[in-house]
Amino acid sequence: MKFRILLKSFDNDLINLASQQLRSTLVKAECDLNGVVSLPTKIKRFCVLRSPHIDKDSREHFELRLYKRFIDLNTTSPSILDLLLKTELPAGVSCSLKILENK
Repeated sequence: MKFRILLKSFDNDLINLASQQLRSTLVKAECDLNGVVSLPTKIKRFCVLRSPHIDKDSREHFELRLYKRFIDLNTTSPSILDLLLKTELPAGVSCSLKILENK
């Protein structure tokens, strides 16, 4: 079966740590991995007036960055799912598991 693990985070260091942890546990379990792939960073920028009544030229700019990584793995063992569910990731990292079709 083919699986895709998608990691999302607002912190680049946390997502790198989580991907290293997942990669090391999956290598120990002897799965066939297709490396950690970085997806483009989504950046949302916001412009806010500092004062709502006066001085429209004074503004603040904020941005929100969303980092994404994915790992593809091929395995025949059903115990890999239990291993993935028991793996603890750092707080602030979202993880989703998707089953891909066999072709």
